[in-house]
Amino acid sequence: MTTLATRLPATRSIDRACYLVAALLFASGLFHVGVQLVVGGPWDGPVSWRKPADFGVAFGLTLLAVTWASGFLPLSERVRRVVLTAFGAASVVEVVAISVQAWRGVPSHFNTTTPVDAAFAFSAAGGGAVIIASTVVLLRASFRHSSASPELRLALRVGFVSLLVALAVGAVMIAIGTTMARTVSLSAAYDAAVVLVPAHAAAMQGILVLPVFAWLVGFTRWTAATRFRVVAWGCAAYVACAIAFAVVA
Repeated sequence: MTTLATRLPATRSIDRACYLVAALLFASGLFHVGVQLVVGGPWDGPVSWRKPADFGVAFGLTLLAVTWASGFLPLSERVRRVVLTAFGAASVVEVVAISVQAWRGVPSHFNTTTPVDAAFAFSAAGGGAVIIASTVVLLRASFRHSSASPELRLALRVGFVSLLVALAVGAVMIAIGTTMARTVSLSAAYDAAVVLVPAHAAAMQGILVLPVFAWLVGFTRWTAATRFRVVAWGCAAYVACAIAFAVVA
C-alpha cells in the first residue's frame, strides 16, 4: 500500500541541517519585512529592506526545495552531502552579505567603493558561483536513471534546468552591473541589471513547484501514462508562464 512515508525520500543528517538553515534564512527574510514595517524607508532601490527580505525568503525556500528534491536523485551519500553543504553554505553567504550591507546602509551589489564593500560584493559573487556549480551536479544527476517515477524524473529535470537558467540570468545581471559600475556609475549599474529581474524571478520558481506537483500526482489513481501526461503539461505550462512573465513584466 502506498503511503505518504513510502513516497518521501529518506531524511539524513545533512537534510535536517539544510532544513534548519533554510528555516533560519526564511525567518531572516520575514524579520526584515518586520524591520521595514517598524523602521520604514524605501522598499525599492539599491539600499532598501526589500533586498534582505527577498534574499532571505528566496534562498530559504530554494534550499528547502533543493534539499528535498535531491533526495530523489541517484547520488552517492558522499556526493550529495558535499553538494548540499556547498549549496547551503553559499546560500548563507549570499543572505548574510546582502543583509549586512542593508544594515550598513550601503548598496550590496556592484559596490566595490571600499575594501569592506568589495569583500561583501566578491563574497556574494563567489557564493553564486558555488551555487551554480552545485546546481550543475544536481541537474546532471537528474538525467541519470533512478527509481523515481517517470513523471517525477521529468519534473526534477525541468525544475533543475529552470533553477540553472535563473542562476545564469543572475550571473548575467552581475556581469552587466559590474561593467556599468566600473565604466559609468553605480546608479547606472542598478538600472541596467534590474531589467532582468523578472526573468530571474520567474525561472527560480520551477524547482519549488514542479517536483512537488509531480510527487502529489503520484498519489492519484490515474494510469502511469496519464500521470506523465499531466505532469508534462504542467511543466510546459510553467515554462510558458515563466517566459511570458519575463517578457511582459
